[in-house]
Amino acid sequence: MTLAMPLTERTLILTPQGRDSQIALMILNEAGYGGTITPDFTGLCHELEAGAGLLLIATEALRDAGLEGLLLYLEQQPAWSDLPIVLLTHHGGSDRSPSSQLSELLGNVTFLERPFHPATLISLVSTALRGRRRQYEARDRLIDLSNSELRLQSILETLEQQVEERTAQLRHNEEALRQSQKMEAVGQLTGGIAHDFNNMLTGIIGSLELLRRRLARGRLEDLDSLIDLGVTSANRAAGLTHRLLAFSRRQSLDSKAVQMNDLVQSMGELLHRSLNESIQLDMRLHDQLWVAKADPNQLESALLNLVINARDAMPDGGRLVVETGNQVLDSDFTDAYSNLKPGDYVVLSVSDDGSGMPESVINRAFDPFFTTKPIGQGTGLGLSMIYGFSKQSGGHVSIDSEIDRGTTVRLYLPRFEGESLPHTPVDTEQMPQAQEGETVLIVEDDPAVRVLVSAVLSELGYGFVEASDADGAVPILDSAQRIDLLISDVGLPGINGRQLAEIGRQYRPELKVLFITGYAEHAAVRGGFLDPGMQMITKPFTFDLLTSKVREMIKN
Repeated sequence: MTLAMPLTERTLILTPQGRDSQIALMILNEAGYGGTITPDFTGLCHELEAGAGLLLIATEALRDAGLEGLLLYLEQQPAWSDLPIVLLTHHGGSDRSPSSQLSELLGNVTFLERPFHPATLISLVSTALRGRRRQYEARDRLIDLSNSELRLQSILETLEQQVEERTAQLRHNEEALRQSQKMEAVGQLTGGIAHDFNNMLTGIIGSLELLRRRLARGRLEDLDSLIDLGVTSANRAAGLTHRLLAFSRRQSLDSKAVQMNDLVQSMGELLHRSLNESIQLDMRLHDQLWVAKADPNQLESALLNLVINARDAMPDGGRLVVETGNQVLDSDFTDAYSNLKPGDYVVLSVSDDGSGMPESVINRAFDPFFTTKPIGQGTGLGLSMIYGFSKQSGGHVSIDSEIDRGTTVRLYLPRFEGESLPHTPVDTEQMPQAQEGETVLIVEDDPAVRVLVSAVLSELGYGFVEASDADGAVPILDSAQRIDLLISDVGLPGINGRQLAEIGRQYRPELKVLFITGYAEHAAVRGGFLDPGMQMITKPFTFDLLTSKVREMIKN
């Protein structure tokens, strides 16, 4: 008889001899415990699979075959399980000694001598089952803990997924915002360019149309004013493109040693003329100023723009200070700017005591076409040009301003390292005539530019040979044709002008080269682009400058 109770708390009984099994089961049942009698170890192991709280085994059964199955079961118990076993021994018998040796293999073993008192058996069984219940409780807690870990892991995975999705959404929103801001900036830039260029093109096209009409009617008087109008508009357009290239840091810089004090003093008269009588100009020039490395023409333009901005900030008059100085910038300062390196810098600052700027205006001051001036009184490219010029020169520009207290703009340019050479300006006043036989090779892909360059050189007596690209120019360079100078656009289709010059010098090692360019990214810094015997002028250029350069290079 087996008392109904949980299988995990029943006693499995294996006593193959006598009536010990029946007696033990009866005692257990009377005490409220359940049990199951098994005939051998095979039956015992089969019942173990269903669950058990205790094994009650007679020691004589240990000599039977099949013990290996029980040992394997005990060895493979989960970590939480330690199945209790009660071994029934004979009083004063010889079976206890080997049983004690087997107890090391069986694990949680207790010995009970026969004949046993029912109370003793029940005490052992109840103690063993309490321990067995704690084992099952530990198992349940482990299962709960494992389930909790799984739930926590699931929650963490869900959170990670939500974080990834949220991060992806934020990145998408950030990219969309950046793209929107980029398109707004492009729209502002193109709108400003279109507005200014339309005005300039109107002046150019209109003056040319009036010239054509008057020439067609034979009216030759008062043509100079129309020509001046067209040239002025064209020069304004050229200035606009130069400022755009300066802002984008793609202009061709002719960086060299610059004595900034001399440059500022040479512009003194021009600066005074740019101001009205109510503004006092004060120049504070450092007497031990280092030599700066910069493009002097761009530096002059930057200074003039800063002075004009300061003038416009003081409509009721005030004091304008132009100051030079030396400054050493350490890594604490330069680390905030990607292109700036620690070292020595020459500083040009322009200060006014005018209206000042709020923080919102300072943050946009270097944006192209951004201006606080009324429509028609400013292109909004002055400060953006200075910003691009400073960055391309390896320098920096900063603005400090307070409302009603004034503004200071500081332009930092790197100190020139090396020997300073005197600058000899090109004389554009003379129209140098060619010497007999002097010939120029002109390589330009734009037909209009090629025709104009050829025409002006022809008027001065130069012979010329034309090519529209490098493929047409290389055979000429490889021929016996006399070539005193190669004039080439940098941005040719296919092989560019710089590569053409290298090929040309393979045929003619002493070949002199004059580059003309409207925009050439790799020619932005001339020092790393031009070899000896090479020079460069930028489009649009005056023909006086072109012919003077041609004469200078051929002569030298």
